[in-house]
Amino acid sequence: MLLEARNISKSFPGVKALSAVSLGFHSGKVNAILGENGAGKSTLLKILTGEYPSYEGSIYLDNQPVRFATVREAQNAGIVIIHQELNLIPQLTVAENLFLGRELNTVLGIMDTVKMNRQTQEVLEKIKLDIPPQTRVRSLKVGEQQLVEIAKALLADASVILMDEPTSALSDTEIENLHRIIRELKDEGKTIVYISHKMDELFRIADHYTVLRDGIMVGAGKMVDTTEHELIRLMVGREVKILPKEAALKQGKVVFQVADLSLQHPYDRNRMVLRDISFALHKGEILGVFGLMGAGRTELLETLFGLHPARSSYRLHIEGKDCYFKSPQAAIRHGLAFATEDRKSEGLILGMDIAENIGLPTVMQSSVLHPAKEKKIARSYVERLMIKTPSVSQLCRNLSGGNQQKVVLAKWLSTQPRILMMDEPTRGIDIKAKQELYELMKNLASTGMSILLVSSEIPEILTLSDRILVMSEGRITGYFTADEADEDKLLKAALPA
Repeated sequence: MLLEARNISKSFPGVKALSAVSLGFHSGKVNAILGENGAGKSTLLKILTGEYPSYEGSIYLDNQPVRFATVREAQNAGIVIIHQELNLIPQLTVAENLFLGRELNTVLGIMDTVKMNRQTQEVLEKIKLDIPPQTRVRSLKVGEQQLVEIAKALLADASVILMDEPTSALSDTEIENLHRIIRELKDEGKTIVYISHKMDELFRIADHYTVLRDGIMVGAGKMVDTTEHELIRLMVGREVKILPKEAALKQGKVVFQVADLSLQHPYDRNRMVLRDISFALHKGEILGVFGLMGAGRTELLETLFGLHPARSSYRLHIEGKDCYFKSPQAAIRHGLAFATEDRKSEGLILGMDIAENIGLPTVMQSSVLHPAKEKKIARSYVERLMIKTPSVSQLCRNLSGGNQQKVVLAKWLSTQPRILMMDEPTRGIDIKAKQELYELMKNLASTGMSILLVSSEIPEILTLSDRILVMSEGRITGYFTADEADEDKLLKAALPA
């Protein structure tokens, strides 16, 4: 084994994150780590990469004991990590991000931008990301930024590559591209450690698995010797009932109708990001929106929420009233809520606690919220959404991904919306938390709330949606009822013409 951890334990105030965990990672193999959010997976990776230098136990690399005091020490030893949450500097170019801290210089001691751009172009071509090296990261979509993170790891030529939910923001095509790269790395003898909640991915790409639950290793073996059902049972410690697809909803009245929506490109006014979008949303309906990355799904939700008033045009009727939103505040006043794709940078303020985050929309609307009332409201949503936390005073940065997403939902539900727009709501969360969110969405719809759901996961769209719109290149290219839709139809409609 190239990399081995023996009896690793790690504690935080009031929490035992890992307890005597021992596991090894094989060269030339994909080693999967499974577990619910909060099981200790990310903590283990942070220990292996020097982010957490203080812990109990031992780590061996090539049969030699190592203890990394910094991330740089781990990188110098050939261990790199691709984080689930992006670790890029938006203001810098792609090339500058890839070479940050290891810049190339000419013989005169000047930064060699030509060579850096050339090497960046080579690695971008390898991962099939068609963007110039000089592109500012802030102009990239989340999925493109995820691929830049992957390029960063490949450029380091590491012997051990740890991937924490690397496909959470990628389209199906990009996932297949990443898996192609991983197979090439396996052939080169690299050690791949792969965390994912997507079971179908793991059975396609992983060779070995290790399951963590509540900081303890509860199972390990070869992927060919196990089943999805057994892995889920190990992860949660009990049987998990998969939410069945329900019968199609009998349509209620139209509560939200948009016509002829178009959006100009931010830098080229002759290009359109969205063109001639029209659809209706019924009371108590979950309307799914599917498409590949770059189809314009996120931009559609942003436009409806009043984020691009200067570049957009449309006609909107909410329960028969004409509306046009020049700001998110106006959208909120008319009963809209928007749970964004990137919860860490857009959905939450990580340095604030749960109660403060849940109270943000109220403060934004009225500029004041009494702390006692804020905490009371927050506690009610913690209980209702089963948010796992010692108190509503817990900082959001200390919550697992699934619980962070629940706080985002609680924040918007506190505004009592009539229309809830959700962009990739289950991205990067575990199976149990995903099922809880599915049940929550169904329950909200049953009370009459209308939900506009953007998701890249076809099973999710098929399970939850009453009707499905498919987008490609800024247009609606398909429309299906729940009974009509299947995977082939959705993919065919999503492919560019």
